Amino acid sequence: MGPDFDMERAAYAAGKLRVAGVDEVGRGPLAGPVTAAAVVLNPRCIPDGLNDSKQLSAKKRALLADALMDCADVAIGHASVAEIEQHNILRASHLAMQRAVAGLQVAPDHVLIDGSMIPRGMNISARPVVKGDTRCLSISAASIVAKICRDRIMVDLAQQHPGYGWETNMGYGSKSHISALRNLGPTPHHRRTFRPVHNMLYQDKNIKP
Repeated sequence: MGPDFDMERAAYAAGKLRVAGVDEVGRGPLAGPVTAAAVVLNPRCIPDGLNDSKQLSAKKRALLADALMDCADVAIGHASVAEIEQHNILRASHLAMQRAVAGLQVAPDHVLIDGSMIPRGMNISARPVVKGDTRCLSISAASIVAKICRDRIMVDLAQQHPGYGWETNMGYGSKSHISALRNLGPTPHHRRTFRPVHNMLYQDKNIKP
């Protein structure tokens, strides 16, 4: 079974009339920002086929993202590589989520957040939903928008920094990415606190990889 609208309906029944789903993408990559989306669905205009973005083809994700932009309130938030390094990836992903929620055209009454934690400082009624992108339509919608947005950022960065394969690996630590990192060195968009990058930067320069 795919995601449903039960959590949103429960929130409506409790008097929360504007419910946002929130999800992030990009916690695992070695390069690039972490990106979050917040989506308030219109119950009368929910695109067919919403699901966890990882379960959808790139073409289907793109079509659904366009449909969501047309009929839902959608906002994106990012946390930069510098913020990931300054804080940590969990805190940075929470900052991106908060920025996405703050970017909605109208503030939500209630937020359904993918994961097990409510971001510190989220001063809105909120519920964490473990595996929410497979259970809750609003979170599924957010997962799709966040992935589409971050993938496009990485494709753009791949043009500025060719050789790392970001247009296909999206900054994740694929074999080709690790090999390029070893041969070309890190870019300003690499996360220096992440182990493969950190090890390459601080290993003994006389030791050949």
